[in-house]
Amino acid sequence: MKQESSKPRVAFIGMGVMGYPMAGFLAKAGYDVCVYNRTHAKAERWVAEYGGSLGLTPREAAMGRDVVFLCVGNDDDVRSVTYGDDGVLNALVEGGILVDHTTASAELARELGEAAKAQGKAFLDAPVSGGQIGAENGQLTVMVGGEADTLARVQPLMDTFSRHVGLQGPVGSGQLAKMVNQICIAGVVQGLSEGLAFAKKAGLDPEKLVAAISKGSAGSWQMENRSATMWRDEFEFGFAVDWMRKDLGIALAEANQNGARLPVTALIDQFYADVQQAGGSRWDTSSLITRLK
Repeated sequence: MKQESSKPRVAFIGMGVMGYPMAGFLAKAGYDVCVYNRTHAKAERWVAEYGGSLGLTPREAAMGRDVVFLCVGNDDDVRSVTYGDDGVLNALVEGGILVDHTTASAELARELGEAAKAQGKAFLDAPVSGGQIGAENGQLTVMVGGEADTLARVQPLMDTFSRHVGLQGPVGSGQLAKMVNQICIAGVVQGLSEGLAFAKKAGLDPEKLVAAISKGSAGSWQMENRSATMWRDEFEFGFAVDWMRKDLGIALAEANQNGARLPVTALIDQFYADVQQAGGSRWDTSSLITRLK
């Protein structure tokens, strides 16, 4: 990477609901950002809004860049933009850093770490939590796997779109931490769904109820931000059920390898399958409550 007197040149691959605003915060902070998206129209719209430039391939976007951020869909998507003649890894400058914000497997993270190291480059797995709202407000939490000195070089960039950046351990640890995050969220949402469904049957006032219990030990982000919309059966927003099932699938696969027992997570994953079958694939994860009607 360049010396501190010159800001690193950045590429951002993936202009979805997370990547688009994340790259925007980098641009607003004065970084030279080149973006790529499989649907070029999204990249063109980003450039029209924030400036910078766009590449027609991942390699073109990453050519000569000091730091390349990825935020795509799954393991296969990450590999498709990283490897090969059109991938970012060969285009990244020697000594540069590849940062993957995709929620993916720890196995993939370790694979990418080795591939980057073999080329004299560095890698961080850095999945995020906070959802679309967190991305749009620059308030994401970033769980990082990799070397401390590598993180130190890119943390000022991450700070532009985050409220907390935490190193969890060696490469792969960021993805493992994100699995824990999703396991915890699944249990909380199911508990909140059952509590609100019970409250409806009992004839309680939702505003008075949440005002009381959210200030005690039952309180949670989900209660504060989702209880009102759950009560009104509103789910056309937020973190989609399809994405949550993908994430839980990663966690369950990892548990099969490391011997962890996730009985509740496995059950809630099947509850989300019910929501998908009912047409709620793109509903917010709080739509678990629809099963209880």
